[in-house]
Amino acid sequence: MVTGTATYTADISLPGMLHGAIVRSIHPHARILGVDARAALAVPGVAAVIDGVAAAKVCGPIPHSLDPGHLGGNRAEIRCLALGRTRYVGEPVAFVAADTPATALAAARAIAVSYEPLGAVLDADEALLPGAPLLCDEWGTNVIIAGGAGQDDFDEVASTCEHRLSGELRVHRGNAAPIEPRAWLADWDRARRRLTLYATCQNPHPLRTTLAQALHLAETHVHVIAPRSGGSFGLKMYGNREDFLAPLMAIHLGRPVRLLEERAASLLAGAHEQTHRYEVAFAADGGVKALRVRSLANHGAPAPGHGWGMAFVCALTMGAGYSIEHVRAEYTVVATNKAPWNGTKPFGKDGAALVLEHVMEEVAAAMDLDPAEVRRRNLLAPERLPYVTPTGIELDSGRYEEALDRVLARLDYAGARAAQRARRGDSELLGIGLGLEVTPEGADIPGALVGGFDTSTVRLEPSGEATVLTGVTSPGGGNDTAIAQLVADELGLLPADVEVVQGDTDRCPYGFGNISSRSLVAGGGAAVLAARDVAARVRIVAARMLESDPGQVTLAAGVARAGDRSIPIAVVAEAVHSLGYLLALDIEPNLESTRSFRPTNIRHTPDSQGRLQPYGNYPYAVHAAIVEVDRGTGLVRLRRHVVVHDCGTQVNPMFVEGQVHGGVAMGAGAALGEELRYREDGQPLSVGFKTYLLARASDMPTIELEHMVTPSPFTLLGAKGAGEAGYAGAQAAVFNAVNDAIRPLGASLRQLPASAPHVLAALAQAR
Repeated sequence: MVTGTATYTADISLPGMLHGAIVRSIHPHARILGVDARAALAVPGVAAVIDGVAAAKVCGPIPHSLDPGHLGGNRAEIRCLALGRTRYVGEPVAFVAADTPATALAAARAIAVSYEPLGAVLDADEALLPGAPLLCDEWGTNVIIAGGAGQDDFDEVASTCEHRLSGELRVHRGNAAPIEPRAWLADWDRARRRLTLYATCQNPHPLRTTLAQALHLAETHVHVIAPRSGGSFGLKMYGNREDFLAPLMAIHLGRPVRLLEERAASLLAGAHEQTHRYEVAFAADGGVKALRVRSLANHGAPAPGHGWGMAFVCALTMGAGYSIEHVRAEYTVVATNKAPWNGTKPFGKDGAALVLEHVMEEVAAAMDLDPAEVRRRNLLAPERLPYVTPTGIELDSGRYEEALDRVLARLDYAGARAAQRARRGDSELLGIGLGLEVTPEGADIPGALVGGFDTSTVRLEPSGEATVLTGVTSPGGGNDTAIAQLVADELGLLPADVEVVQGDTDRCPYGFGNISSRSLVAGGGAAVLAARDVAARVRIVAARMLESDPGQVTLAAGVARAGDRSIPIAVVAEAVHSLGYLLALDIEPNLESTRSFRPTNIRHTPDSQGRLQPYGNYPYAVHAAIVEVDRGTGLVRLRRHVVVHDCGTQVNPMFVEGQVHGGVAMGAGAALGEELRYREDGQPLSVGFKTYLLARASDMPTIELEHMVTPSPFTLLGAKGAGEAGYAGAQAAVFNAVNDAIRPLGASLRQLPASAPHVLAALAQAR
């Protein structure tokens, strides 16, 4: 990837390949009266057009990756192309294949779709009002699912507390925005009735399963290959409607079909948009006794993915890291006529961190206490870990107060506060914000193809080189290199002598791919176990060749050594395969092992309060941000950002730093400007990177990062996930810093992002 020679899905070309284009709905809610493709089919080079009616004859409903109907919610039947009705602008209505991309786009524009517009609703609160337009008439409501975590004893506890406050925090809609949009290339072998799909997919095996179900194929007749990926952040999880279009057309025509997603289509996928209404009860010293949060999630239209699960995870994570004994978090996921949610980093944990850290700031302001001191009085002490939170998750390990102290020291917190006071009359206001993130990782969801465990195969070839076949994938974060390091250490090889194969359902064992920051913990753990099996056999054979005891054989730098005698591991590997009856009679004469690893603390049996423990490890970080806010323009500049991060044992610290740096940029960008905006008529306004404002390199200061290492007691390596690090704490710290800057003027923000218009509006309201 560094040398520019990596192959991405869009780089692959097959003989006779056609190119696809999607006709998308222009209405937020409408009945489809007809699709007229005659003009499109008359365009030279057009091979076929498929609409929802034709697609439904071949492709069944898309299986839900996390079905709300199984959990007491409402289930919608979702097709790859809209059938009968469209529910958001951009919904796929028809699909065309042609000999060039330009021809396909021209043909798509020539397709005439007749619509009968219906009433639409974009706001979640309005979607719950009597008489609101229903997205699914059979539901009788727009609620997809509702639930809660923790015991609801807030009023009882609050009646004994000295202080109580309430508020509302509105979080805007965002997008994962990877550098590479999604892409698919499908090829159908008519003779073998076998489908091959190259796809920018995080989870090739679960995608294969759902493709086989929807297209009525044997699972063994579907081959999914996930080439290199230019980022993902959840956008490329399996089960998107577009996943089925190129395969459907390839089967129909018997020719390869490629579909490349445009940026405007990539930006349709939403996430994060919620309104959190909270109540907190606390003592005069700032000790929080009880917290109740009711969250309303604007999901957009129903979808087959598990994006709605982010609202559940937000509730489950509420209170994590703090010793708040009474927490109740409720969520209601509402369908509206926006594009649907798609699972996005850090999958709901950002909402919990944002609310918690905002509450800490509010308590500090109400009692005229320092925000850092309020946090210190509420953080969980390390001797209380492992600790089961009121919502049911079991925090494995951590030193939260030490992380806070290290951040404050690195920031020179006292000096920063003095500088803030000295600049109070300046045109630019200084603000300091803190943010704790606890990010549960390694999810294992009962009944869904989301596993906290995974499987790897390690094979030592006769040449002495090793191959690792693993069920986890990498969207570019480097876990394949880290797995090579782990296996090389166990086998005594150099990392360059280890090839890691990922993302190929024909070659790799069934696995869950890249999800919930679990690839190194689960896939790496499995690879280590398998490598240890192989290494044990190598030691046995090497001991015989060296006339020694297996317990005295060490493997390092490509050599098996016992005392002052040594032999190349390649010679031992060749001997196992060629001299098995002489040297390996009492072991299996192969150097291959397949193993699985799963964290030991995941629990699917409900406890006495009905709570599950679906996560395997709990990395965390404390962030501190310093911002400057221009009084006249409302413009916010991030001047410093300090992070102390703990993901347990680190296999490759450079990759961990890369994940944290990227997460901080995402979180700061979400706090300050990234927003998927809609017009009142349901038309999306964020259709490119001039209207969806990512944080640029020039917007970010040098990120000051320190590491702590608190190994997890429940994973093989002591490692915790790092793939979702940075976002939640950075978003909370930056947002808190902006509020800290404008609070002396009597202003406050209760809505994200902290963009210039919102800051100016808050200042104007205060005046």
